[in-house]
Amino acid sequence: MSAPAPAPSRGHGDELPTTGRLLAIDLGEVRIGLALSDPGQVVASPAETLHVPRDADGPAVDALVDATRRHEAAGVVIGYPRTLDGREGGAATRARRFAEELRERTGLPVRLWDERFTTVEAERVLIDADVSRAGRKDTVDRIAASVLLQGVLEAQRRRRQS
Repeated sequence: MSAPAPAPSRGHGDELPTTGRLLAIDLGEVRIGLALSDPGQVVASPAETLHVPRDADGPAVDALVDATRRHEAAGVVIGYPRTLDGREGGAATRARRFAEELRERTGLPVRLWDERFTTVEAERVLIDADVSRAGRKDTVDRIAASVLLQGVLEAQRRRRQS
């Protein structure tokens, strides 16, 4: 599956660095999956799953600001969950809010990235690995963040080569 196109950005302030760890975020209502790249930005790896209170974005943003510091992130990628026909729904609006808040609070470049099908891909990987349904529920978000981040890394690599 080819990497989806990047979501609209807000200009050069969102340009991701070409070295240093990137932190990818798969926002969920209850769980937020995180993935990290290596400092050379070759490979994405699942990092952790944050459990956040439903309908309480403040604590979730606080936890993500902390994660950027703990993981020494040089940039952030947030999954941008458009609808299948490409429109922006409520989840995409929430992703934009998180992106703006993280930019402001961390000073890091934050890029929204089309995440359609990342959870489906993550589920497929876990099923192929024969992970139980309970095990998939606990890990799918960070695997989805890893799939998202690997797509970003591949797109950046192609861009640098051209």
